[in-house]
This record gives sequence, structure tokens and C-alpha cells, in this order.
Amino acid sequence: MIDGRVFVTRHIHPDAVDLLLREFSSVDVWEERTPPTPEQLRERAKGCVALITMVTERVDAALLDAVPTLKVVANVATGYDNFDLPAATERGGLMSNTPRVLEETTADLAFALILAVSRRVVESGQDASAGRWGPWDPLKWLGHDVHHQTLGIVGLGKIGHQVAKRAKGFDMRVLYTAKGRHLEDEQELGVEYAQALHELLGEADFVSLHVPLTDQTQHLIDAKALRAMKRTAYLINTSRGEVVDQEALVEALKDGVIAGAGLDVMTPEPLPPDHPLYGFSNVVMTPHIGSATVATRRRMTLMAAENAIAACNGTPMSGRLEASP
Repeated sequence: MIDGRVFVTRHIHPDAVDLLLREFSSVDVWEERTPPTPEQLRERAKGCVALITMVTERVDAALLDAVPTLKVVANVATGYDNFDLPAATERGGLMSNTPRVLEETTADLAFALILAVSRRVVESGQDASAGRWGPWDPLKWLGHDVHHQTLGIVGLGKIGHQVAKRAKGFDMRVLYTAKGRHLEDEQELGVEYAQALHELLGEADFVSLHVPLTDQTQHLIDAKALRAMKRTAYLINTSRGEVVDQEALVEALKDGVIAGAGLDVMTPEPLPPDHPLYGFSNVVMTPHIGSATVATRRRMTLMAAENAIAACNGTPMSGRLEASP
């Protein structure tokens, strides 16, 4: 039994809570559906040896200084742009994420967005639900094919790899950009390396984003990048909202620069109810549900709990994060 308190910033899978209850002397779970404010987080975390956090919680120097008892912060996410890793490393704190458990689930959603926006699934479904069918019309609700089209994957990491696998089932040509060539993927999946982002943008019928949010990728897709895309192309984003210059995207949609977008991530989240993105019938939005299946969220929360336990027991944990030298 670990002598100390762990604070969990949201309700998580019961199996993960049970595991924490078996291993820690005290487990505190945030009771609200909305995340704690920074002030509330600092207050509830006081005296804790471990935190289980979501991407909604900023873990920075102010929090770490306010809770000197912390040994570990375990993020329930693959991404960790909510962490100030240099501050944690400087203070000797351990940080972790949940890698290798959500790649296929997120890839499924990326492909669902590709199909939904190109085949006008949401728009036509809303018409059907409202009884706006009318007689069968050969020119109504026409979308665009996915099969045999060109998919551009920006960032061929674990999730990008899984999206490429799904694309091959649709006989798509797949281009990719990455920090370096992925020769094994090229051989296994037949994907083609694009030397530059603008090259991929100019050829792809669908552009799917799978890069982490960093200083280099913030607003990677800006007005210039959107203009480099085909007017018949669709932008798909299941990475982070800030990878896209959202104001530039709104203008591009207004001007018909691209055909539409499928977005699981936006800036901010949730979008305010008067945001212009809600006004486009050629935009399909989902509320950051890339990993939202029962099995995957269970695996993620169990991994975060296991990481917290391992760190407090001084044993190796999976998904350990460290600041770059």
C-alpha cells in the first residue's frame, strides 16, 4: 500500500479507480463533469503524491511548486502539450502519457470523418431525420468518392500508420510527410514520401493531420497551406486544434478554397456556440472523441493508474516523458 493520496481530475473507468483504491491509502476523484480550474487543481492536489490528469489540465511550474509532495503526474492521453516538461524535469518530477493504446481507435475516427464529410453523411442524415426527403433525386446530396483518391498524411507516426492501413482498403494512393522517410511503411503499405508539405497539399484529395502540437506545428496549416490544397480537397484533423489556423480555415471555407473539413479537435474546446464553423454544411465536427471507445478509454485510464503506482513504488513505468536536452 502506497502511503499517500492520489487526485484524479475527472471521472475515469471504474476498473482504474478500483486499482488505485487497492494501491493508494487515499484516492480523491474530482466530482464535477467540467475540469477543475488551475486554482482548484492546486488546492485539491496539495499533499498528493500522484496526479491522474487529462489534457484539460495544465501541469506547469506554478502547480508543481504548489505541490512539492508530488512524485508523478500521469496523463490520460497520448499527447502531452498540457505538460511543461522542462519544469517537471527541473524539479525531479516524473511525467507519463498513455502511448500505444489509442492509435487504431483514433485512426477509425479519422477515417469516419473522411467518409462523413465527403459523402455528406451528417448533412443528409439530418435531412432524413427531419423528414426532408422529397422524391428520390439523382442530383441531391451528391458527395465525392473516397476510393481510388489520394490521401495525404501529415505525420506518419503510430496513428498515421493506422490511417494509411485503412486507406489501402479503399485502394487509395497515400502520400506522407514526416521528419524522415519511413522505408518500412513504404514497403509494407506502398505509401509514398512527399519531400515537402506543399507537394503533398497540392496532390491530396484528403489531408489528414497526425502531428503532435509543438512550436513547430502550431498553425502548420495556415492560409498559405490551405491555398496550396485542391479546391476539391478535404482537411481532416484528429491531432490538436492549434495545428490549424482556425481563422484561416473559416476564411478558406467561406471562399471555397477547399471543399470541406472533418474536425475532431478545435480551438478552443468546446467552441463557443456562436462560432462560424457551426455555419458550414460542409464541415463535420465531433467533440474530441478520437479515443472515445469503452475499451480504449479503459486501457488508457488503467495505464495511467499503473504509471502512478509504478512511479510511487520506484519501478519503471511505460510512457515516461522527459524534456528534450
